[in-house]
Amino acid sequence: MAVQHSPLAQFTIERLIPLHLGRIDVSYTNSALMMTIVVVLITGLLVFATRRAQLVPGRLQSVAELIYEFTARMVDENLGAEGRAFFPFIFSLFTFLLFGNLISLIPFSYSFTAQIVVTAALALFVFLLVTIVAFVRHGFHFFSFFLPEGTPLIMAPLIIPIEIVSYLARPVTLAIRLFANMMAEHALMVIFAGFAVALGYFFFLPVLIDVAIYALEVIVFSLQAYIFAILSVLYLRDALYLH
Repeated sequence: MAVQHSPLAQFTIERLIPLHLGRIDVSYTNSALMMTIVVVLITGLLVFATRRAQLVPGRLQSVAELIYEFTARMVDENLGAEGRAFFPFIFSLFTFLLFGNLISLIPFSYSFTAQIVVTAALALFVFLLVTIVAFVRHGFHFFSFFLPEGTPLIMAPLIIPIEIVSYLARPVTLAIRLFANMMAEHALMVIFAGFAVALGYFFFLPVLIDVAIYALEVIVFSLQAYIFAILSVLYLRDALYLH
């Protein structure tokens, strides 16, 4: 049970619509609600931005084109022509995380990317996709990935275990990086907001710090979405080209 006024209370998952499939709890929660809102916002942006596309773009079209071109450049520069088939996935992943991170800055909203179960599910999906792509493209030659070309065979007993552990750690680090950063930033804002109440007449000092943190978080949260997406792209590059 989350403690009242605790900086971590904001991350509590609450059931909005209790649902069960046998013993499995599939309730619709506040986290699921925010994810639904994000998907609706992204869909609405793309639909309205492209419905009447103009040579001189308006605000919505400019935002949609900026995100599209940014993602396309990320994919092209790292995966080349062969990687364009993965553009829809990377675009969906990046926009989902970007909107999810930024919408959590709205007061009284909820940060689903600060939930380890969400980031772990996304990271595991990326890991499985990358592994499947590697096997489909290279077959059993994929295992050569764990022994870089040119490595002396005498070093194989040392290098192969290290490479395997490094590969298996990818979804763990990918999930924890996003989850930990989102949780820490949101908790920090709540802590400084609490200072504002406690300091009475000097409330403006932590408020000013909170405003500065808020502005910084816009950059940090956008960067976290980019880091997750670019690491997914780099993992796909390894699957396509093996080093």
